[in-house]
Amino acid sequence: MGRLVHFEIHVDNMDRAKKFYGEVFGWAFEDWSEFAGMPYFGAVTGGEDVPGINGALMQRQSPPPEANQPLNGYACTMGVEDYDATETKILNNGGAVALPKYALPGMAWQGYYKDTEGNIFGIHQPDVNAK
Repeated sequence: MGRLVHFEIHVDNMDRAKKFYGEVFGWAFEDWSEFAGMPYFGAVTGGEDVPGINGALMQRQSPPPEANQPLNGYACTMGVEDYDATETKILNNGGAVALPKYALPGMAWQGYYKDTEGNIFGIHQPDVNAK
């Protein structure tokens, strides 16, 4: 079985991206650049006691995709406790709405955003009362 064990977010400005993900989601970063041979920072997204995976920010190796093109890759979704508070952090730290908050009826609130590097990601707040 091929279970997802790691993710990479391609970035143009490493410091800006580390600040964004650190401020919005509380991620910590470890410099793995020596091993990767390029700017590459491991992203610790939570403790071992919480379900999820860790990943990395890596230096983008080519021009980013053009605006308004379909996603060519994977969109990661972060679980959050308070959708609206997280959206405020995203917007206050330079992110933008890609697809506004919507209900997954009886399950959760979901929405998609662009980070400071133009990458799409989702946030997801479980809520059985969502409609």
